[in-house]
Amino acid sequence: MRGKIFLIFGLILFTTSLSIAQKDSSYTDNRDGKIYKTVKIGTQTWMAENLNYQTTDSWCYNDSTANCTKYGRLYTWKAALKACPSGWHLPSDTEWAVLSNNSGGKFISGGNLKSVSSWAKPNTDATNSSGFSSLAGGFRSGDGKYGDVGYQGCWWSSAEIDTNYAWYRVMTNESSYLLKYNLFSKSFGVSVRCIKD
Repeated sequence: MRGKIFLIFGLILFTTSLSIAQKDSSYTDNRDGKIYKTVKIGTQTWMAENLNYQTTDSWCYNDSTANCTKYGRLYTWKAALKACPSGWHLPSDTEWAVLSNNSGGKFISGGNLKSVSSWAKPNTDATNSSGFSSLAGGFRSGDGKYGDVGYQGCWWSSAEIDTNYAWYRVMTNESSYLLKYNLFSKSFGVSVRCIKD
């Protein structure tokens, strides 16, 4: 009997890990040939990497191509609206909220969405259980100064507040929260995660 219980438990674990693995896939951007990991979380399919497609008004952190390779590019809000490839788009505020809910809610979803590496310590509660693999790509201010790589990741939404501001999401190394902010103006450069249409 005990052996059967272990066998059943093992099959459950195997089946669970198999279903999680099937959520992972990839997408090739025909514009430049870059291959992005993708992940299905709930009913949404997201890129599991920050976008790294060069457009006007996008930059590598500290103007280093190595940072683009690791963290993707930083985009102004206007550039971000047009940066995702065909069949994908910049997520709305509602789509970010759905991701947060599907990853445990705003108070713990940051930990479930964060990569367990490439963040400064303490990288609070990072498990990457979702497979989203978020990185702390920092930001570029409107006057061209860079900050917070390793400590903070910011991602635009398509939700405009007014002519100067739009909503974005933030994760930090010191929190398991996924927060909604509007402190940066649209001229700031922050990361982009594309969601499938």
